[in-house]
Amino acid sequence: MVQVLLCGAMIVTLSMGVRHGFGLWLQPITQEQGWTRQTFAFAIAIQNLAWGFFGIFAGMMADRFGAFRVLIAGAVLYALGLVGMALSPNALLFTLTAGILIGAAQAGTTYAVVYGVIGRQIAPERRSWAMGVAAAAGSFGQFLMVPVEGFLIGGVGWQQALLVLSAAVLLIMPLAFGLREPGFAGGAAPQREQTILQALREAFKYPSFQLLMAGYFVCGFQVVFIGVHMPSYLKDKGLSPQVASYALALIGLFNVFGTYIAGSLGQRMAKRKILVFIYLARVVVISIFLWAPLSPTSVYIFSAVMGLLWLSTVPPTNATIAQIFGVAHLSMLGGFVFFSHQIGSFMGVWLGGLLYDRTGSYDVVWYLAIALGVFAALVNLPVREEPIARTPRPQVA
Repeated sequence: MVQVLLCGAMIVTLSMGVRHGFGLWLQPITQEQGWTRQTFAFAIAIQNLAWGFFGIFAGMMADRFGAFRVLIAGAVLYALGLVGMALSPNALLFTLTAGILIGAAQAGTTYAVVYGVIGRQIAPERRSWAMGVAAAAGSFGQFLMVPVEGFLIGGVGWQQALLVLSAAVLLIMPLAFGLREPGFAGGAAPQREQTILQALREAFKYPSFQLLMAGYFVCGFQVVFIGVHMPSYLKDKGLSPQVASYALALIGLFNVFGTYIAGSLGQRMAKRKILVFIYLARVVVISIFLWAPLSPTSVYIFSAVMGLLWLSTVPPTNATIAQIFGVAHLSMLGGFVFFSHQIGSFMGVWLGGLLYDRTGSYDVVWYLAIALGVFAALVNLPVREEPIARTPRPQVA
């Protein structure tokens, strides 16, 4: 268990840590290339959509052949995508590399794949806690990597900083050896009670699965809009770039505690109640942030409190899926729910750039984030967490 948690946490730390800092590249790249913010935002929006889409297939492959092979492929794609992001001469190639290539890489190196291993290797009574540990690691990666990325951009320039990161993500490859699973030796999958199609039909007919997908859409919309556009929002308001770097780092630091607490509470109380609280709390925090006078202090307070709520939805959402449907197809089902999250991410980051270019302000998107938070809280209220009742079937390979 210790090896799985340690290697899984370090992989998520590196993979999530790099991608959380992409907002720091918005202004350097658009100013040097002469692109609009919508151009950059669209590429990152495609990245989030590709991450969700390819996450479904990465989950299927991890459930079928084990996480090790998927992680190796994801690390290679990540490095190539960062190199392409640095060297792209036009917006189309930038979208293909920063968007599709890195999105596919993140699908194979983040939560859906790592959580599948955790779900299969760690006992149910500690599963939610373990998922909280892995999510906290991703948050620590944000706290650790965002200031490093800001330092690299300031020290060696945005292009060279991306090339340095492309070498760093290859460290995922040796860490992947710690997530090899005995049941997948030789590429053979263990026997399942359900085929992939049977598992999908069961999940998509189950109302609670649909509600979890709807709530996760909102999570993606909120966090990616804030993560990508807040540095530019703060600079537009006259605050220094360092304030934005510290703000993103604070979100990552406090999310370490938020995700760990959410995962731990998921072992003792209804996970739907945790999700309802998180979404309502986000509504309150964003509203106060927009209402209060803006200053470095208000930004840091907002970032710390939002950090507690940032990815704290991840452990209870994935633990609920495992509790309802079991762990045999957890990576795949988690991938479908995460795809909904990434559709929300696409909308949040793209609308942020589009509406800014058209109105000169982020106000409309902030208000959308508030309204969607209320919606997410309401749809999580009726989620049923009990294991689904199944008619026994013959085992299939």
